Amino acid sequence: MATQITESEDQFKVWRGKNLEPKRHGGIRAASIACVVEVLENMVFLCNASNFVTYFIKSMHYPLATASNMVTNFAGTSFLLTLFGGFICDSFLTRFTTFILFCSLELLGLVLLTIQAQTPRLQPAVGKTPSSSQLAFLYTGLYAMATGVGGVKASLPAHGADQLDRSNQRLISAFFNWFFFGLCMGGFLSCTIMVWIQENKGWNWSFRISAVALSLALVIFAAGFPIYLFKLPSGSPFTRIFKVLVAAIRKRRHSISDAEMNLHALSPVTRAQKKFRFLDRALMDENISENDVEEARTFIGLLPIFASTIFMSCCLAQLQTLSVVQGNLMNRKLGHNFTIPAQSLTVIPLTIMLSFIPLYEHVVKMFGNRVSSKFNVFKPLKRIGLGLMLASVAMAIAAGVEDKRRRVATSDSHKIISVFWLGWQYLLLGVSDMLTLGGMLEFFYSEAPASMRSISTSLSWVSTSMGSFLSSVLVSIANSVSGRYGKEWLGGNDLNHNRLDLFYTLLCVLNFINFFNYVFWAKRY
Repeated sequence: MATQITESEDQFKVWRGKNLEPKRHGGIRAASIACVVEVLENMVFLCNASNFVTYFIKSMHYPLATASNMVTNFAGTSFLLTLFGGFICDSFLTRFTTFILFCSLELLGLVLLTIQAQTPRLQPAVGKTPSSSQLAFLYTGLYAMATGVGGVKASLPAHGADQLDRSNQRLISAFFNWFFFGLCMGGFLSCTIMVWIQENKGWNWSFRISAVALSLALVIFAAGFPIYLFKLPSGSPFTRIFKVLVAAIRKRRHSISDAEMNLHALSPVTRAQKKFRFLDRALMDENISENDVEEARTFIGLLPIFASTIFMSCCLAQLQTLSVVQGNLMNRKLGHNFTIPAQSLTVIPLTIMLSFIPLYEHVVKMFGNRVSSKFNVFKPLKRIGLGLMLASVAMAIAAGVEDKRRRVATSDSHKIISVFWLGWQYLLLGVSDMLTLGGMLEFFYSEAPASMRSISTSLSWVSTSMGSFLSSVLVSIANSVSGRYGKEWLGGNDLNHNRLDLFYTLLCVLNFINFFNYVFWAKRY
């Protein structure tokens, strides 16, 4: 386990420089505001991200592959920019200020998209893609929103956890479980109420309601400032890590034992258990402190775990793109008068997760301390590993369902299978996301250096970002390679004549290999 870096109360301040009063400032009440805000913010983000593929196809007239990549690139950029947002609030601004600024930017992007959706001259003519000016307007709104999302998701969970006693790991763990509950509730509202509005009232109303909901989230968050604890920024952590790495490289010809002469407080056993011991050479530089070295050591130790979760996010990206297209080609009738929107299939795993999280919290309180650490599946690393394994199972089932759907559709054009066949992949990938993302948020916050908690928590979202980009890359590679040996797996707009089942099989195999890579690093953490 990585060495924890101490954190004192003088790193926090309260409103107007008042004296910190534990009964008044911080605590569960202040932390719960972050969970409520996450419901609204995630509802806005997901209801747009999951439906942009349809919007780009029907309103902007892009082909399937282009629209799919536009959505994954938007989602990927949103989550990738959490690293930038985390850097800002760890280095220069408080997490409260960072949230206010970036949430306002997200709202601005949403307003621009709302204006375009209800202004005919800002939309392309039927059968044509957007002009250069229309495209510029679209991308300005889209990526202003993406930048805002990045800062919001970097600052909000860390700000919420900062309100709690960081020595109480059970309390921190409970916060991240309930924060994930808020995230799921936002997703539930997105795939039910918001999807119905988009399907029946149009994009104009959807964008308007999203703008109102995000404005409400901003007001609720800002209203809590009298009771918040504000984490003071501590300068650029990347600069300190870079100095440690440079110093360690410069002193590479010296033995580690010489460097460890500066670590009189450490016992020989503690020294032997430390990871990345080559960094201790940096201590021979009088400008490098032991705390700087531990900060670099801890953050570098998180990176292999982070990298091992990227491929699961690649599998998860399919729910917002290709799975939606699948659902649109299946029987979505429920009774005689109601048609299920394909995007609403996520309600299946979300309903289960919303029920499961309170149950999970109850079980942890009852049995969490009675299970040995070796077999405790409540630990973040165990939960992440289970989530990665479920992603492989989900993609195997997804491949089988798509093979069945395609064979039925091509053998009889009047016969299509029920959209509920997709429920299994939505369910398993949803539970996989709950275990993996929830585990990562808790793990990265708890294990991170005190000065890098926003950046480290952002790694959870960056994993999602890299998965989205990787999905786009794999689609391109699969099309390129399969095209050389016959027909592209995902070429054209007719999914009935594509081989999405083979693409899902590829994701299953690659994710299964990645699972063993994760186990390798998790055992050595």
